Amino acid sequence: MIQGTASSAGKTTLVTALCRIFVEKGFSVAPFKAQNMSNYAYKGKDFEISRAQAVQALASRVEISADLNPILLKPLGDYRSSIFLRGKFYKKMYADDYYKKFVQKNGMKTVLRSFHTLEKNHDLIIIEGAGSPAEINLTRYDIANMKLAEKTKSPVILITDIERGGSFGSIVGTMSLLEKKYQRMIKGFVFNKFRGDLDILKPGFRKLKQNTGKPVFGTIPLTKFLLPEEDSITSNSKQLALNRQNLKKIDSEIEKLSKVVKSSLNIRAIEKLL
Repeated sequence: MIQGTASSAGKTTLVTALCRIFVEKGFSVAPFKAQNMSNYAYKGKDFEISRAQAVQALASRVEISADLNPILLKPLGDYRSSIFLRGKFYKKMYADDYYKKFVQKNGMKTVLRSFHTLEKNHDLIIIEGAGSPAEINLTRYDIANMKLAEKTKSPVILITDIERGGSFGSIVGTMSLLEKKYQRMIKGFVFNKFRGDLDILKPGFRKLKQNTGKPVFGTIPLTKFLLPEEDSITSNSKQLALNRQNLKKIDSEIEKLSKVVKSSLNIRAIEKLL
């Protein structure tokens, strides 16, 4: 499972790359994101999921299905969203009602139903978390990060965006805010969007290992890829039809991305977590 120190840390990008990398290693792979908030959706014949998971399915070379993203929230403004469950419109809800009336009662059941469906048909499911696992004000409602990792017995890799600054503090802070049992589930870290001399980071990596007991699996260089982004505060993403022409372009970018990530991370160490 890939979790981040914040939204837009690089979770979607890393999951996309790992899906392609492990497919090419001979695994049957499926991406999975329990809950996604996005206005950029992929519309199948009779279902609707986040576009990001559709692109990850392309990276995995699997059929796009509703189970890849069992809960989709499409923001309407004023803390209100359209809720899609397993690809079907459910209802419009305010955030407070969604968390208290749906998430706490049926949220995890909905998520696990889809996860177990995928689990029956694939060797490996690469899960993408949502936001940060250290949003302590929302912990009891969080069905997309640590509780899900615990339910699915998934080892966790934590990714951080070093271009923003404060990455080391973000990692240590995230770790310190998690319960001990969740800290143990995090197996290591990835730094994203680095530019410069990698040797400059190495003293920080050693200090991080001393403070957390966890290794750094690698550093992904800042690289521009022409992949559709998630719908978020930091995104300039636009609507993009996933037609044959665009799919060919996206697949080519996924290939480039996977090569960069494969050469930047200790994939062998990550594979040992499986």
